[in-house]
Amino acid sequence: MRWIFFMLILVFASTQLAAVTHPFNVNDLVTMKRISEPQVSPDGKQIVFVVRKTDMEANKGRTDLWIVNIDGSNLRQVTTHPANDYNPRWSSDGKDIWFLSTRTDIAQIRKISASAGESQQITDLPLDASNLIVSPTGTHLAFTMDVFPGMSITDTKAKLDAIENSKVSGRIYEQLFIRHWDTWNDGRRSHMFVIPVSGGNPVDVMLNMDADTPSKPFGGTEEITFTPDGKSIVFTAKDVGRSEAWSTDYDLYVASIDGSTPPRCITASNEAWDIGPVFSPDGKTLAYLAMARPGYEADRYRVMLYDWKTGAVRSLTEDWSLSPSEIFWSPDSKKIYAKADYLAQGALFEIEIKSGKRTLVRSDGTVRSPGCAGDRLVFGLDNLKSPVELYSMKTNGKGLKQLTTINADKLATIRFGDYEQFTFAGWNNETVYGYLVKPVDFDPDKKYPVAFLIHGGPQGSFGNDFHYRWNPQSYAGAGYAAVMVDFHGSTGYGQEFCDAIRGDWGGKPLEDLQKGLAAALAKYPFLDGDHVGALGASYGGYMINWIAGNWPDRFRCLVCHDGNIDERMAYFDTEELWFPEWDHEGTPWDNPEGYEKHNPVNFVKNWKTPMLVVHGGQDFRVAETQGFGTFNALQRRGIPSKLLYFPDENHWVLKPHNSILWHNTVIGWLDQWCK
Repeated sequence: MRWIFFMLILVFASTQLAAVTHPFNVNDLVTMKRISEPQVSPDGKQIVFVVRKTDMEANKGRTDLWIVNIDGSNLRQVTTHPANDYNPRWSSDGKDIWFLSTRTDIAQIRKISASAGESQQITDLPLDASNLIVSPTGTHLAFTMDVFPGMSITDTKAKLDAIENSKVSGRIYEQLFIRHWDTWNDGRRSHMFVIPVSGGNPVDVMLNMDADTPSKPFGGTEEITFTPDGKSIVFTAKDVGRSEAWSTDYDLYVASIDGSTPPRCITASNEAWDIGPVFSPDGKTLAYLAMARPGYEADRYRVMLYDWKTGAVRSLTEDWSLSPSEIFWSPDSKKIYAKADYLAQGALFEIEIKSGKRTLVRSDGTVRSPGCAGDRLVFGLDNLKSPVELYSMKTNGKGLKQLTTINADKLATIRFGDYEQFTFAGWNNETVYGYLVKPVDFDPDKKYPVAFLIHGGPQGSFGNDFHYRWNPQSYAGAGYAAVMVDFHGSTGYGQEFCDAIRGDWGGKPLEDLQKGLAAALAKYPFLDGDHVGALGASYGGYMINWIAGNWPDRFRCLVCHDGNIDERMAYFDTEELWFPEWDHEGTPWDNPEGYEKHNPVNFVKNWKTPMLVVHGGQDFRVAETQGFGTFNALQRRGIPSKLLYFPDENHWVLKPHNSILWHNTVIGWLDQWCK
């Protein structure tokens, strides 16, 4: 009797648990709070950071500043204004926090005490300020604004007002870019301005440069730094004239903060990408990241050391096959810490300056915005079952401590699918990695349909992180097992593996995807191999169109988001021409075979699988006509198909309500054909 009573209690408890929790869904995804921009105070005792919340009524995110002590105590919200407060930076004495805010509609610089009180507005500019940093001396602020080269801030505003009030809408272009990512070019450039903290007129240190800093569309404050004496500023820019659309020659420039000397290029000898300048605490060395091959955006970054006194440069990681994306110094200037993709993890490495010896200090999950706080490392950390929270650990990787629990209440109401990594022999019998995410409430005795997710890039990865668009837990919560394969061309497995996709978009990756799915089906008997849908965006969308004609009998349905159907025409539609020129080994007129041998449009005659097509009208990377062309072909061939079109979204679906529609439509399409 006691045994029966005990079992009844367990059943009741599990029933109650099920009643208060639910499988992860798109509403959880879009309303999850997002942590970013952690900044350690000068004394290493506090961290200020940004928390983004979703405003469903306004259909967008809004941001506030938060602070937490380095031991995780005294977590508190600093700003509460309905406008966006972001980009925090400590004053040199640690008493105040400078930040950007949209409280006056135009983004301005504000300051607030780190202890308490109201903020005060520092600037009253007619243009939006961005990318705020503070000089190490605490005497100056630097920030960017979009201005017409050679024009003052006032004249730029006057010209913009004249354009807005003009009855003429036509624009004349004499060189590329015409448009970039999701924005039409109107002639303005993002220039670096410097102003004393006490006030004064901002100085454009790039006055006559026809170039942007930071790089567009994704560059930020990591591309800008003051010199140790605070008298000059180092920044990244690509000043290459008419070759901007097909060049990757980003360089580092140094300019005086008072505008007395024009910017001077200090990396002219390298015609590839130079980025991410950061000075050693002793002020002797400038570290930065540099690629070696011009025209290639996915070449590996080397950590470079520039002697600030002599100008001598050496590569610290020439023999390293991984590509670091973020670097920072140890307080004693004897080590550099580097974040790099590594076997589907966003890992953190320690590199000794003297010997170049590398040590892996963190490899489980994805590290975000790492930095030093005395004898500890501070960073954001996320994985396939958790969004970013702040953590610290010793410099040897031990003593991991969670500092924030911003999403704890929400996570307590959600049930996730468990996940694990697997490997298999892919192209040329080389080891290829993949992930499986089990359905929520997994039962090993059941069979589950499969969502086969194909990442974009193609030099990208589906790794151990919490993604806000292509999150496999969205499918696990809907009753699917999610399978992801990091095919040849993916990052985090060495440069040779990444390079393998060049000239072979439809070759090695397709073979890896075929072998990876077969390996997953063989390893996990609960996967229903007869009910599999394949989904992908960007390069993944291209691959969906390639699969439709070259693996047409495998899947119950397909989802193509912002994918090319015609690689030849896509070259003439897109904006960053260096990308197809590298991956397809030339231009369409010099090497037509490079565009035709793996061109989906040549195999439309083989298409038969039902397909959902998704495209954004503001996607200038993969033009909307590629999505329309895919849907035209499907409709003309009589294949069951559907088009979901967002006139106001770019290469990504960012607005919360649009994201909900996207997920409901995509999962509904899978349910229609795979369940």
